[in-house]
Amino acid sequence: MKRSDRNAPAAEGAVTVRGLVKHYGETKALDGVDLDVRPGTVMGVLGPNGAGKTTLVRVLSTLITPDSGEARVAGYDVVRQPRQLRRVIGLTGQYASVDEKLPGWENLYLIGRLLDLSRKEARARADELLERFSLTEAARRPAATYSGGMRRRLDLAASMIGRPAVLYLDEPTTGLDPRTRNEVWDEVKSMVGDGVTVLLTTQYMEEAEQLASELTVVDRGRVIARGGIEELKARVGGRTLRVRPADPAQTRPLAAFLDELGITGLASSTVDDGAGAVLVPILSDEQLTAVVGAVTARGVTIASITTELPSLDEVFLSLTGHHASGDQQDAPAAETREEVAV
Repeated sequence: MKRSDRNAPAAEGAVTVRGLVKHYGETKALDGVDLDVRPGTVMGVLGPNGAGKTTLVRVLSTLITPDSGEARVAGYDVVRQPRQLRRVIGLTGQYASVDEKLPGWENLYLIGRLLDLSRKEARARADELLERFSLTEAARRPAATYSGGMRRRLDLAASMIGRPAVLYLDEPTTGLDPRTRNEVWDEVKSMVGDGVTVLLTTQYMEEAEQLASELTVVDRGRVIARGGIEELKARVGGRTLRVRPADPAQTRPLAAFLDELGITGLASSTVDDGAGAVLVPILSDEQLTAVVGAVTARGVTIASITTELPSLDEVFLSLTGHHASGDQQDAPAAETREEVAV
């Protein structure tokens, strides 16, 4: 990578991909992928292992050449203009790639010089990024002595040395503890606030909800869904009505009452004892109206009634037939709720 070219040609999108194909023998890692990423946003690319996410990133960062199709990043063609393209991108892979024998400061300074920064610019940029990523105190220590989270932050800092217009983050928080993961998320949000466009591949559903403004879901090398998070949740269909009685002792009797109503197509309710709530799957507005009306007629004092769209993990499962990776289920995806007037 080299310094960002502020005279880069204008483009409608920060990343534009059409019909991208990449074969590995008989395997189609990419099978006609289309993608559009708006400038200054985070595009989350989701998919199970082997879906083609990393291959897509490698093509867009000029590390491998596609077999067919077109892709432009910041206005540059990934095949015909690779040298110019490398001037405006940054890349952080799944694992930190810093030189562990060198101190953190020297890692950043060396990369700055390789990117054609002057000695003065490289020093200043290294100091600036070490401070930004809370690594100043460890600046002179070999990177081998850093924790996994510190190495990841150093790797992110290294990807920012050249002030990239587009940053690729390929599962950037793999293996990190929740606290360090949150720190990385904060830094990504800060980058986007500075105008950087981010292409994020991830299997952390919470990560996608925290960072991405739009999602593209890939499976077996193909795009199977795209859109905003709420749009994809709505596409999967179905809502859950959560009814919380003021008196927790009324929770199970209320669940039994609702199950006995015989409302057409209504699935059995479940009880969330921890929250003192009854959860009722809702497939239509008619079912919603019938359940709310029955609860009101029952005369039970209700603390709250809310509807919830499916979690992003449920969307992922519905679209791909797979759960997100098991080691990445330690934090539940945020749920979208709406208050329902009773």
